[in-house]
Parts: sequence; structure tokens; C-alpha cells
Amino acid sequence: MYRVLLLLMVALSSAMGVCARAGDEYVIDPAKQEHWAWKRPVRATIPTVRNQAWPVNPIDYFVLAKLEAAGLEPAPPASREQLIRRVAFDLIGMPPAPAEIEAFVQDPSANAYEKVIDRLLESPHYGERWGRHWLDVARFAESNGYEYDEIRPDAWRYRDYVIQSFNADKPYDRFIREQIAGDELYPNEPAALVATGFNLLGPDMTDSSDQAQRRQNTLNDMTDTTALAFLGMTLGCARCHDHKFEPIPQTDYYRLQAFFAPAVFRKDLVIAGKDRQAEYERANREYQSFVKPLQEESAKLEAPYRKLIFEKKLARLSDEAQLAHHTPPAQRTGAQQELVEKTARLVNVSTAEIIRAMKDGDKARHKQLHDEIKRFDPKKPTALPVAMGLQDMNDRPVHTFLLGAGELGNRGQEVQPGYPIVLIEGHKPTPAKIETPMPASTGRRSALAQWIADKNNPLTARVLVNRLWQHHFGRGIVRTASDFGVRGEPPTHPELLDRLAVEVMRPSDQAIPKKTWSIKRMHRLMLLSATYQQSSRASPEALAKDPENHLFSRMNRLRLEGEIIRDSLLSVSGRLNLQMGGPGTFPPVPAEAVKGSMSWNASQNPQDHARRSVYIFARRNLRFPFLENFDLPDSNLSCPKRERSTTAPQALTLLNAQDVVDAAKAFATRLMKEATTQKEQIILGYRLALGRRPTTKEMNAAAEFLQQSPLSELCRSLFNLNEFVYLD
Repeated sequence: MYRVLLLLMVALSSAMGVCARAGDEYVIDPAKQEHWAWKRPVRATIPTVRNQAWPVNPIDYFVLAKLEAAGLEPAPPASREQLIRRVAFDLIGMPPAPAEIEAFVQDPSANAYEKVIDRLLESPHYGERWGRHWLDVARFAESNGYEYDEIRPDAWRYRDYVIQSFNADKPYDRFIREQIAGDELYPNEPAALVATGFNLLGPDMTDSSDQAQRRQNTLNDMTDTTALAFLGMTLGCARCHDHKFEPIPQTDYYRLQAFFAPAVFRKDLVIAGKDRQAEYERANREYQSFVKPLQEESAKLEAPYRKLIFEKKLARLSDEAQLAHHTPPAQRTGAQQELVEKTARLVNVSTAEIIRAMKDGDKARHKQLHDEIKRFDPKKPTALPVAMGLQDMNDRPVHTFLLGAGELGNRGQEVQPGYPIVLIEGHKPTPAKIETPMPASTGRRSALAQWIADKNNPLTARVLVNRLWQHHFGRGIVRTASDFGVRGEPPTHPELLDRLAVEVMRPSDQAIPKKTWSIKRMHRLMLLSATYQQSSRASPEALAKDPENHLFSRMNRLRLEGEIIRDSLLSVSGRLNLQMGGPGTFPPVPAEAVKGSMSWNASQNPQDHARRSVYIFARRNLRFPFLENFDLPDSNLSCPKRERSTTAPQALTLLNAQDVVDAAKAFATRLMKEATTQKEQIILGYRLALGRRPTTKEMNAAAEFLQQSPLSELCRSLFNLNEFVYLD
């Protein structure tokens, strides 16, 4: 009877298109096996079109072929004012200056637009704009989340790494390798060590009573995010059981996770170069020669008190944690070492606690010793910079097990590192080929990074170019940017997607040496297309046949993200501080926003309040209110595409938020300083805020408004126009 039921279930699964198992063999449904995304992209032939005058580059032929098949024509080109505003916001996230607009409008050269693109791509602010897109995918935050939401003091280094990588046009395959296995592949390069922080950016429950489960949660998060970010696969759905819709068995999930299993999660990776480390060690030896005897006496004095307080705190932890702490460091297992690191905060004994516990005589001698030590503070070297990231350990065996229902206590068969079988020819699970790049490493993550970044991987390049297309055109060729599986949206232009995927991996024709995986080159290709240069005006035919613009018969009108709206307020008002990099800043927030929440202490330097929004401290449990109103994503999860809602709080924010009020006053001051007459002030206000001159009707309405209201109120009204927050 059981066998009959099992065969019936397999038959029903096949009928429903669900993959099944025959014994221990995972069987992929033939229809799903033929899914387009599992096959390597090919460089599609440029299609023939009737309107030979419209296409500018290969992109346009693929788009136009679809339009002509649907009986549609492209929209007319955008005006030069619209185009430069569009491309400036697209590439650097800031409005073009009136002088830049005027220069472009008046430039008669055939490559005028190309020169604008090249200038913007070379701007250091390009990395800030496009780095923010990747930070959404990477679920970047600077705090742990959950109840205590502790700050991660060095997480900002990853943000700066991303910005610098985009500015340098770092080849995307190298970008992948650094984030997954920078410590293994490039151990002497500080930036590559910082890059591995990608894996630890997810939320972390530091006060968990089950530290083994805490580590497992982090492994799950990095497994899920790696698959989503680089492969566009919803692998996380196979954590507890075989994927219900995709041809992904549960064993695939844990095979991929096995690549990460040997990693130690570090918050203190030293990222200084060899010369800096050598100088520090020299200076520290000199400093220690003065203070070491004093410190040793102080430590001896503190020892009995420290031990007593430590044991009291340790007694409150689990038996597992107590055993880990009592085990000598050299004898700890990997799990115990991780447990010690995770619970160190709970058993930390501060100097203040020790002093309070000391007897009077010991307390007096302790103070005397530390007064002596302070005399040598000028000789103390500055601590080496550190970052959060991974470090591979090859000094102990590592095992990964399939977990029944995803439960750590429900171990099943042991699995070895391996790739999703649907992406392997023959669809058979085989152990990944792993070579050790350095003696102290298992080489597992290096193998994973090389496989993902390999040009033969059918997903990586497609996922990348689709993300680029999505941000330029408002929607991806595949609408589900992190889901290329059978349940994701199919591509509207599959041949174009494959052409772009092959193109990004090919060497550049111009660059010397030849450069592959260049993101900036793909920007140029997309932005120079006639498809991108269309206006957003839709013809009646296009609205009737293609209301959602799947065929790209026009440019999509897009609302700017909250960061870019705020940056625009600062820019046009003349207050924007363009300082780059460093720890996150804390602009003031309304008092009601922090009531009952973690503290938010405004940065002491007022100039820090006017820095670009990408540098605002990213706290999980207290998101910056202005940005949150404009759909700032939840940093607990990878965000493939931001929502663009239209809500009452957005309108109220643009009317009443202190950021807007302050910007309006500063904008008015700027206009009065840079323009003498009221007419000139109105014209300059429109040019700065909207990138164009006012119409006669707008000019008259503004002049009439100013008879009864101050200039700052006109400025605030400009900020509340749709045109200020939407790209046409």
C-alpha cells in the first residue's frame, strides 16, 4: 500500500510540474530542466527592422523588432534638458547645474551626449549612486538588529569598499571573488578582506541563548543572499525541504552552504598593509618597553578580582558556553571558538567593575600604576584599522549536514560542497573541485567564487546586466531581478538579455589592456541607445497595446529614491557637503522618531548633517525618517528592487519636514545672493530645481505668489512639484 501511495505521489508531482525523488535520486522535471535561465547565453544575431533610421546601437534593433511586431513605434526623443537631467540623476544621483545643462544644449558636436556620459562616469559621485544600488542587494546595515540592535563600528568600511569599486570600474568577476573569498584569493589586499564583510551584513541576534543556532542563522543568511545576489536563485526556499517550484533539492542548499562552513566570522580583521603593520609593530615594541612592567603589575593586581567577576557572569550562561570558555584556546573546536567570540560581550569584565570590587589598598596602588602608564600615552601607536569579514580555518575538520525541516537538532546525511545540480551538465551531484589557494585555507569559498564568476555560469552575467537595465529603464528585462527561476517573470526580450550578458563578459574593443566584465562599458551601451533617449510621452496606441510598457516603447517616468530627493534638496539649496567616505553620520531626526527607540545622537559637526544620504548611519531598528517615508528598503533582507509608492506621508514630508523647511530657506538665500531681480530669482529657481526655465504662465503665477509670500515659500512649492521628484 505504501509503495502504491509513493508512486501515486510521484506521478501527481510530475503532472503538476513538481520535481520528485526516485529512491534517493532527485529527478528534475523535464519541462523545468529546459528552462531558459539554466542554459548558457548566446550572442544573438541582430534582428532585421523596417525603420533603419532609428537604431543607434544593437540594443535598439532588439527593442524595435518587438515594437514593429506589435504594430508600435518608438516615442520621440527627449529634449536635451530632459536627457541631461535624466542621465545625471541616473549616474551620479544629483541634478545637473544650470551651466552644465546650457553647455549640453548649446553643444553642436555629434558626440555631445557621449561626452556628458563619459564625464559623469568619471565623477567620484558615480560610485555613491551605483554603490547604493548594490548596498540594497547586499542588505547593508551598520547595526545588528533584533532587540538590542548593537552598532557595528566598522561596517562602514564595506560601504566605502563598494563605492570605491564602482568608481574604479572594478571588473564584476573580481568584485564577486573579493566578496565571497577575498581573504583566500587576495589575503594581502586590505580591500579584499573588507569585501568579505558582504557575508556578515545580515541581522545578528547577539544575545541568543543558543549560540550554535545563531551561527547557523548567519550561515543560512549568507547562503540565501549569495544565491539571490549573484545567481538570481531563490535557494532559501530549499532550506527546509525540496523547493516546491524550482528544480532545487534540499541537498543543494546545504551543498552550497558547505562552502561557507569552515569560515570564522570576524569583527576585527586587520586591514592594514604590510608596511603599516610593520611600522605599528615597531612603534608598539617601543611603547611596550616603557609600560609593560607597569601593565604586568596592574594585571597581577586585577587578576583575582577579574576572575571572581568573570565566573559570576559565566555562571549565567548555558553549560555549553561555560565549557567553551573553560576549554584552553588551543583545544577549542571551531564551534567552541565561535561560541566564545559570540558570548565574549556577556562575560566581559570592565576595569570599572574591577576597581569597584577592589580593597582600598589595592585600589590606591592600581591608580598609581595607571597614572604612570598615562605618562607614556604620547608614545602609544594608533591602533591598526579593522573590519568585519571572514577568515577561513583549515586546522580542524568541518562537517555539513542536511537539516530536516531546517532544524539544527535534526541532522540528516552529511553533504560535501557542491553546486545546484540544475546548473551542472548531467544534473548529478558531484563534489566541487577545490584547490587550496593558501596553506591556512580550505579553499572552499575560492572554488565557489570562481564558479560563480566563470563566464560559463549561465546566470551570473544575465543577473548583472538585468540589474543595470532595471535601474536605467525602471524595470528589468526580467522583472523579478533576483529570481530567474521557473516561477520568476520570463524576459520580455530574451535575445537582448543574452546579447548583453555575452557583451559584458567580452573584452572591450577600445580599452588597453582589454577589459572584461566592465560595468561602466555597459552603462555607455545602454545610455547611448535610442531606446534610453526616448521621451516618456506615450502614444494612444502604446497605451492601448502596451500599457505597462513591457516593450519599452517610451521611457518610464520614475520617482526618485528618498536619498536622491534629500540630496537634491541639499544640492539646489547650496548646502551639500560632498565629503566622501568614513563612518556614518547622524543628521538630526524629529524627537518623536526616537521615542522608545535606540538613541540617535546628532553628529556634533553641523556640516556632517549635509552629507550625501548614502553616508547616513544605517541602523536597522531606527531608519532615517525622511528616507523611510520614500520606501527605504528593509535591510534585514536582500532588496532586488525598491518599491515606488505614493502615500500621504510623502506629501506631508515634502511640505513640513524640517529638512525641506531648512532647504527652502537656504535655497531662497542662494537665489537672493546669485540673482538680483525677482524675475531672475524665479528663473534661477526653476533652473536649479527643475532643470529648465519657467513658462510664461509659471512666471506670472510665481510673481503673483511672491506679492504675498516670502521667496522661501516659493522655493518650498518648487520642492513639492512632481517634476522635482520624478524623472521625465
